[in-house]
Amino acid sequence: MTSDTPPTKERLLAAAKEEFAAHGIAGARVDRIAELAGVNKERIYGYFGNKQKLFDAVVGRALDELAEAVPLRSGDDPAEYVGRVYDFHRDNPVLVRLFFWEGLHYRDGVLPNEERRRSRYEEKIAVLAESFGTEASPKVAACLLTLIGLAAWPNAVPQLTRLILGTSTSTSASASRGAGAAELDLRSHVVAFARQALSGG
Repeated sequence: MTSDTPPTKERLLAAAKEEFAAHGIAGARVDRIAELAGVNKERIYGYFGNKQKLFDAVVGRALDELAEAVPLRSGDDPAEYVGRVYDFHRDNPVLVRLFFWEGLHYRDGVLPNEERRRSRYEEKIAVLAESFGTEASPKVAACLLTLIGLAAWPNAVPQLTRLILGTSTSTSASASRGAGAAELDLRSHVVAFARQALSGG
């Protein structure tokens, strides 16, 4: 029983990620998650307590993945960081949907592990301020938010991208590697736009 705990929990988290991404916390069904994971649904309550805590665990893991995949370290080029954020959102549509569902669910409410999550962004703000040769400030924080929005928005709302650009923009990793000029130009445009804005041009 003990030796089976990690793989069972991992199967539940993987199944819950797909279910929550597709239906949000309100529409997700515990029995579907359990069936997809191949376990009794009582295991969900045993490991996580309730559906809310399972959702928080899934989103928390997604945020850890984002933080690990797209760091902003001292000496990094902020414009290239924008390109990496763009790539992450293009290549991870399931995680992007989870972030949207979390926003809809919590709105202005306190988030799970909010202080820990805020501290991650405070570190990025400090790095961005360093690249500007200044101190961290609300203005630098607003700049970080703008850069992330610039990078994330085209893939977070692909229908808007399609309507404005008049072309289909895939969000899958495999399709993006073989994508046509339209998507490649969009990424290049986003990075170039960020670079120009950061240079004050």
